[in-house]
Amino acid sequence: MKKFFAEFKEFAMKGNVLDMAVGVIIGAAFKAIVDSLVADIISPLLGLLFKSNFDNLAIQIPNTEVVIGYGKFITAVINFIIMAFVIFCIIKAINKVTNLVKKDEEVVEEATTKECPYCKSEIAIEATRCPHCTSEVE
Repeated sequence: MKKFFAEFKEFAMKGNVLDMAVGVIIGAAFKAIVDSLVADIISPLLGLLFKSNFDNLAIQIPNTEVVIGYGKFITAVINFIIMAFVIFCIIKAINKVTNLVKKDEEVVEEATTKECPYCKSEIAIEATRCPHCTSEVE
């Protein structure tokens, strides 16, 4: 049993798990901001178009007490679209920065080989003769 808990502790302390936990916490806090944006700003503006509070849009099925609150569903869809758009923008920015860093690293690396002009083999940059065709290389 101790080995099981030791393995679990090792798993939980890995960097990826901790990064994921931080991401989930920040994501939950960000969701609260998006929910507030939709509920307090976007829904009232859409409510102007429908002449009522957008969250209160609902249909009651006749002769029953069943109420279908489609306004809340549409609000949830708007929340999802905003979250997806923001996450897309964040990932796009991160990928752009990552690509810039990779390009800089590629530029820093100097060539260590060159091509023989006669046999087109790859040879060391400091070579004066091609080891494949024995031609003199400038």
